[in-house]
Amino acid sequence: MREYVHGCSRPGEATLGDRFIDVLHAARRGDDAAWAAVYRDLAGPLLGYLRGQNAPDPEDVLGETMLQMVRDIDRFTGDEGNFRSWAFTIAHRRLLDARRSRSRKPSDAVGADTIEAALPVVTGAESTALEELEIDDALTLLDRLTDEQREVLLLRLLGDLSVAQTAKVTGRTPDAVKALTKRGLDRLRTLLGERTAPDPPPPNVGERR
Repeated sequence: MREYVHGCSRPGEATLGDRFIDVLHAARRGDDAAWAAVYRDLAGPLLGYLRGQNAPDPEDVLGETMLQMVRDIDRFTGDEGNFRSWAFTIAHRRLLDARRSRSRKPSDAVGADTIEAALPVVTGAESTALEELEIDDALTLLDRLTDEQREVLLLRLLGDLSVAQTAKVTGRTPDAVKALTKRGLDRLRTLLGERTAPDPPPPNVGERR
């Protein structure tokens, strides 16, 4: 089973691909190498999502997410995309549990390396918007979005979830997810533009004589 263990690749790329079914069956048997492959594939994006959502003790919530996946793996049905959506649904629910069980407190900002390693290849209108943003700037500005916009963007970009999958995780309609994604990206571009605008020229103090 060692062949299943590999470096974490960007969401949007085929991480397990044709091997997914074999890895899934092996994970259900409790194979350590199969679970290592699952962890390496999902831990970075899941942790990025939890940190970006200011989860209390995000590493602990990640651990709880993985433990529930181990417990419930026999109930899962679907392909690799469904598996990813399932994992983020569990993480989202464990995040809500953590917020209910203790007062919310600031956590370390999600690192640029985590986000950069996890960002998917995005096409269409979202790609156009993202091309105008630098990773570090986007991270700095995330906290200036609404909670709803930040949540949807993290799931769409870090989780590489579809509109339908994001809607299922968050309990929103697909149209609401699309609207939040657009408004969030537009807001990030506006904020970035404000930060990068040139300084105004000094006041005219008169010409030399």
